[in-house]
Amino acid sequence: MRTSYAFAIFLKKHITSSVLLLIATIAALVLANTCARDFYQNLWLAPVNIGIGGFNLLSHGGRPLTLGGFINDALMAVFFLSVGLEIKREMLCGELSSPKKALAPVIGACGGMLMPVVVFGLLCPDNPDMQRGIAIPMATDIAFSLGCLSIFYKRCPVALKMFLAALAVADDLGGIIVIAIRYTEHLSFLHLGIAAAIVAVLLMGNKYNIRAKSFYLSMGIVLWYFTLNSGIHSTIAGVVLAFCIPANLPDGTKKYIKRITDDMKKFPVLEATDKPVVLSHEELSTLKHVETASDHLISPLQDIEDNLGNMVNFFIIPLFAFASAGVDFTGMTPMNLFSGVGISVFLGLLLGKFTGVFTISWICIKLGIIQMPRHATWASFASICMICGIGFTVSMFMANLSYPAHMGAQFVPLLNDAKLGILGGSVASAIVGCIMLHFTLPSEKELARLKAEDEAAEHC
Repeated sequence: MRTSYAFAIFLKKHITSSVLLLIATIAALVLANTCARDFYQNLWLAPVNIGIGGFNLLSHGGRPLTLGGFINDALMAVFFLSVGLEIKREMLCGELSSPKKALAPVIGACGGMLMPVVVFGLLCPDNPDMQRGIAIPMATDIAFSLGCLSIFYKRCPVALKMFLAALAVADDLGGIIVIAIRYTEHLSFLHLGIAAAIVAVLLMGNKYNIRAKSFYLSMGIVLWYFTLNSGIHSTIAGVVLAFCIPANLPDGTKKYIKRITDDMKKFPVLEATDKPVVLSHEELSTLKHVETASDHLISPLQDIEDNLGNMVNFFIIPLFAFASAGVDFTGMTPMNLFSGVGISVFLGLLLGKFTGVFTISWICIKLGIIQMPRHATWASFASICMICGIGFTVSMFMANLSYPAHMGAQFVPLLNDAKLGILGGSVASAIVGCIMLHFTLPSEKELARLKAEDEAAEHC
């Protein structure tokens, strides 16, 4: 018992989402390059069905989704629902809630999306198939980047952490727009019209203060199905749903806090005991009354975001990494990384992201448009910009969209090269960024002194 308890504590403290993501990536690479290669590759081709009679919810164009398609089109829609909820929260009351707060990370994100595209366009051969992947190095992986930064959490100023987190959120928003525009297939206006009608129903629910999470989630599933079959990539349904979920508390909190307080006064106070405790029907009813009132103290947006957190971070993203990161190195040479799509993605992440974020931020700080994050130096700020080159999850997702195997065998080697570039660029950005952070961040004592000076200035 003590051993299992100690192991559970170890997992809770040390197995973060970024560690689990790393384990899934390594496992995928191992399986894709051993005798289990065929099993690994065929696993994602298995059809998936959820339906009644002849209707299959997980169908696209009359064909059932494969397991790989289910992960890319359905589970990643849940991931983008979570991202959309985070973006909406940040826009309402977080780091993107005012022009002053949002300006620095949004400007940094714009530069960080533009320069990788320029680098890819310049380096990649002028081949239409290869050029499809021009958007791959645009994204910053929030889990891995913040995971790297967490190594230095005692030395990193809060403003730098907030800049990186807000930039990654703004970066995700840019990625969502690119997915909606660039990866739209032939449109089915019937399915698109039905999807638009569902969005209208969701907005009406928001307007008339429908707070039942089941309403939004069930309508979201229907929205996902018709979006999937409309030709627009299905992950957009997750983002649209997120922006339809209410974030307000129309009745305030006073009434429900009073109800909880009054109910808890009726509840018996028991001393600690080893004897079984059986509540009466009245006591159970009181607790359920308290639970109902508690639900009204949390907005549907924040409640759904919180409930999705563990599922997205500890299941969906690692599973996506496990399904997507399996690069088959058979027949590959170093030229795969140092030519064509591989080098374009690699340098797009390693140099493009850093150059884009740092250069546009430097210009805007010098012009007085934005301010340097508090307690940061140019060296430490440059280190954060280098960390932005870790572009794993969304980059892998865009690679799958850019070079889909079902559209032709010529895309298979390009997808492998793109994944190799993503892995190489992300690892290189992480290593260089961590080395830079080690030498440029203030010491714990220096950071404590700076914080003490701030507190003293506030009291004056």
